[in-house]
Amino acid sequence: MAFFKNIPYELVLGWRYTRAGRATRRNGFISFISGVSMMGIGLGVAALIIVLSVMNGFQKEVRDRMLGVVSHIEVYAADGAAVADLPALLARLKAHPQVLGAAPFITAQALLARGEDMKGVLVRGIDPALEPEVSDLSSDTQAGVLQRLKPGEFSLVLGRDLANNLGLQSGDPVTLVSPSGQVTPAGVVPRMKQMGVVGTFSSGHYEYDSALALMQVEDAARMFRLEGPSGVRLKLRDLHQAREVARDLQLDLGPSFFVRDWTQQNKTWFAAVQVEKRMMFIILTLIVAVAAFNLVSTLVMTVTDKRADIAILRTLGASPRSIMGIFVVQGATVGVIGTVSGLALGLLVAFNIDVIVPALETLFNASFLPRDIYLISRMPSEPLARDILPVAIISLVLAFVATLYPSWRASQVNPAEALRYE
Repeated sequence: MAFFKNIPYELVLGWRYTRAGRATRRNGFISFISGVSMMGIGLGVAALIIVLSVMNGFQKEVRDRMLGVVSHIEVYAADGAAVADLPALLARLKAHPQVLGAAPFITAQALLARGEDMKGVLVRGIDPALEPEVSDLSSDTQAGVLQRLKPGEFSLVLGRDLANNLGLQSGDPVTLVSPSGQVTPAGVVPRMKQMGVVGTFSSGHYEYDSALALMQVEDAARMFRLEGPSGVRLKLRDLHQAREVARDLQLDLGPSFFVRDWTQQNKTWFAAVQVEKRMMFIILTLIVAVAAFNLVSTLVMTVTDKRADIAILRTLGASPRSIMGIFVVQGATVGVIGTVSGLALGLLVAFNIDVIVPALETLFNASFLPRDIYLISRMPSEPLARDILPVAIISLVLAFVATLYPSWRASQVNPAEALRYE
């Protein structure tokens, strides 16, 4: 009993007003509005957590598939020429503790022609023996495809969508047109080479599957008139350390080399994703704000209903600050319960979305992510603390701010006026 005697009466009355209507009929409507406000805050918080978690999951899935083709770091000769001493450069790069693998490459723009069909492609010359160290293209079912690229055979491995667009299959001939022209008596004409398709790959990312062609690095050097590889691709132990590692390598290699990490290669895409995520956060926060400011109407009605109680408390010696505290406690309680319930619901759905979505697809006989349209066929989710904590804090702050004006009005009630007609 001593514990309850030490509890401030503002907290006790605030909690009782929050529960108003459970035992009496007179305040049932106020209790209903309070419950609706609580439910609105909870659903808004849950929606924010679920949407942000799904967006994080999509970003991670696309990033991982993209990095199956794009290396974590690329090192070029600063003047755009071929790397002078490749073995020494490879040894120097692999000496860094974060570097797992390194492979030489050549990259160039070209045209791929088959009959009257022609398509611009990005040609990448690779070393099939070293490419698995920096790429996932030779893993799983595609193992061995890159090994078909033999020096001197001038063969290609095409992205699956690129091959389908040109109607090409393994064994078909195709013409590669290099933009670096050759001088003839008739003028400068593009260099062309008949090549054979020896296989296809699928990275799961349409941008690369529809525009990337792989060939043996020595053949690529001869085709594009280079003395050797134009750079080295690196794979790191931790892809999130790419910027720091790139900075370290740039300082170590000096101005004769140019180092670029994966965040710079896809800067526009990642910036677009961040803008979209930020806008979704703002839009869904408005839902929480609307629900939080429903507390204003709840507290205004409660203040009107409790005018006599407020007057009696004032005559018993309660200060305006204490009266204000009672209604702040009532509104804050609704906000806290709504936020906590929203966090629980949002995290429950976010961590089990891989079970919930298939169940809904089975129930409604629908496919939310068709394999032939989207990059992935399952709904990904990745709840992150850096997203969840701001959601909870903003919800609590909005609920608290919504209580200030009605609570201040309650503290200004004149006891004589309130008791005149009682």
